[in-house]
Amino acid sequence: MSDFEFKGKIGATWQESTPWWPDAVRPRDGAPNIVLVLYDDVGFGSFGCYGAEIATPTMDHLASEGLRYNNFHVTPLCSPTRASLLTGRNHHSVGMAFLANADSGFPGTRGHVSKQAATLAEMLRASGYNTMCVGKWHVAPIDQTSAAGPYDQWPLGRGFERYYGFLDALTDHFYPDLVHDNHRVDPPKTPQEGYHLTEDLIDHAIGFVRDQVSASGEKPFFAYLAFGAAHCPHQAPQAFLDKYRGRYDEGWDVVRERRHQRQLELGIIPPGTTLAPRNAGVQPWDSLSADEKKVSARLQEAFAAMVDHTDHELGRFVDYLKEIGKFDNTIFVILADNGASQEGGAGGTTNIVAYENGNQPDLAYNLARLEQIGGPRSQTNYPQGWAQVGNTPLRRYKQNTHAGGVRAPLIVSWRDGLKARGGVRQQFHHVIDIAPTLLDLAGIQPPQVYNGVPQMPVHGVSMRYSFEDAAAPTRRQTQYFEMFTHRAIWHDGWKAVSFHQRGNSYDQDTWELFNLDEDFSECNDLAAKHPEKLKELVGRWWAEAGRFGVLPLDDRGFPERAVKYQSHGSPRLRTRLVLYPGMARIPSGAAPLVINRSFRITARLADIAQAPQGVLVSLGDLSGGFTMYVQGGRLCFEYNHEGTPFRIESAAGAVTAQSRTLEFAFERTADYQGVGRVFVDGKQVGEGVIPRSARWFISWSALDVGRDSLSRVSDAYSDEFAFTPGALERVEIELEPMQHPVDHQPMD
Repeated sequence: MSDFEFKGKIGATWQESTPWWPDAVRPRDGAPNIVLVLYDDVGFGSFGCYGAEIATPTMDHLASEGLRYNNFHVTPLCSPTRASLLTGRNHHSVGMAFLANADSGFPGTRGHVSKQAATLAEMLRASGYNTMCVGKWHVAPIDQTSAAGPYDQWPLGRGFERYYGFLDALTDHFYPDLVHDNHRVDPPKTPQEGYHLTEDLIDHAIGFVRDQVSASGEKPFFAYLAFGAAHCPHQAPQAFLDKYRGRYDEGWDVVRERRHQRQLELGIIPPGTTLAPRNAGVQPWDSLSADEKKVSARLQEAFAAMVDHTDHELGRFVDYLKEIGKFDNTIFVILADNGASQEGGAGGTTNIVAYENGNQPDLAYNLARLEQIGGPRSQTNYPQGWAQVGNTPLRRYKQNTHAGGVRAPLIVSWRDGLKARGGVRQQFHHVIDIAPTLLDLAGIQPPQVYNGVPQMPVHGVSMRYSFEDAAAPTRRQTQYFEMFTHRAIWHDGWKAVSFHQRGNSYDQDTWELFNLDEDFSECNDLAAKHPEKLKELVGRWWAEAGRFGVLPLDDRGFPERAVKYQSHGSPRLRTRLVLYPGMARIPSGAAPLVINRSFRITARLADIAQAPQGVLVSLGDLSGGFTMYVQGGRLCFEYNHEGTPFRIESAAGAVTAQSRTLEFAFERTADYQGVGRVFVDGKQVGEGVIPRSARWFISWSALDVGRDSLSRVSDAYSDEFAFTPGALERVEIELEPMQHPVDHQPMD
């Protein structure tokens, strides 16, 4: 049946009938193209036009032709900001209180975006736009991102017609776990051939636009460029790493002071803005040892190189739009998803999995990997001292509701539609305001019903009024914030904020009070001076929490929530899997949960004429995981615990052309440790102890069969070390029931 009521006439023959065609869905005449650019974990002060010494000429150029906002806010974490950005609604209301890696069983914590909140892509597509997305998604339940789906929360299920990128929180930029539309693909080149993810993303963004404008040049497009940069791991091509060598030897105190002064000179912060005091746990640079300084500076170099490189690649996309005549009528909106990350700890890390397990690599570990930082065999995050610099001049970090976690850069540029050039806007706005702004500029009203589903109201307001009137009062009155039960509320220029210590009673939380109209960097706590104002705002926070589905409060960290809670029917809940060579990679969030339990892996081999070799099954990468492989007739199982390998192997020649089953069995003997044994055709051929294993989190990288296709788990082999063609029939994984629950003690 037709989707439309037929308005013609049907007779016995065509001569007696009157044809009719429904009107095509078209955007308004002259509707602009839209490019929405999202950076990850960069902080308020990390772009050149926001005071940084990092080269960002593309963003600086776009800012010079448009506007920068200095009172723009996001949520303190990536998935929630993305959910709000794409829907114009508060993140708890749409089901994304936390990350897409967990479903805690409450309406606000489903780990996906409610169908009652159509995305910007869905609304624009329904109004005649072509829609395309490249980069990080992270708003689909991670245990639903394998080839088994379901696919309804993948980009193509939420309004995008083309997609190329990665679905989880992060990926290795030299060895990414790529998805093209609805299927996984391998990177088109190796790092040795010059591959880097950001370049690949821009290649595809240009290709998507080229395809669309070639086929239908009059049709506007919406392109969502969600870079992995500059989330850890910080990785960049060698030329960009070399560019920043030695640039941070003066340390974070000097660089932070310089950024602050530069921000004042640029007018991106109000005159007289105070540089916030040093965050707790950040040591004066001069108090560090020579080796600590060496490692810390090198880690910041990698971050800066990644930001610079990403700007360079964004420049290629801008240049292409200019080349094909599409730049002038294209709106660019560029923002960051949250403040700079504190997740590198006090000393920084060269192992990004360690943080997720509550551990911190020591200086010797980091120093031994110094020369690899930023390259293909390195997965790093910088120290909190540099994160503090990234958030200049603000307090605290990503995950927190103080300004360092939630105040973000925002650039709006549109040559045809913006008369203002190079200005700064000070109106308070929030990420929920982006979608209604873009709909307003496109002349589109949010639907009350989408695909038969009644829609919740859009919570944001259009920022269009601020484009031409720098002095216009903000059209926002109130905005709440919450993450890990850190809480805050802004109302009419005042902000109340609390920092929560995990495990403590919420009644013990101390609330601070700031007048942001006079105190940009939240340095002057007025709680004691204005107790009634504080009481009013705290009461207002509870009212907003009830209104937008914030409750119940939950202060548990990512790893324990992601491990414990899975959606009904999750593949992680199975105790037996049969895997076949040639299958698509299974993301770690949907892979067998081998944490703190006994398990067995059995590889069944075909009859071939030679002794086989290669990887049978692997999960993870250089920062953590496991791999089972045959090399020189030796059956090996290697458990990579946060970069430390524990290998159990047979003697050479144990595996022959006549071998039919190869097995590894792990017997848990105590929490996070056990004994491993390898077998050939049922006969034990090796045994060893695995003294330490992952407490909560094993890896961000995927499971593969018959190869180790991305960042390899082990240094015992190179490349993907694929198993001998035709020799592997299948791999079976059996896990004991979860009799020994994962430790859920709060992480610091």
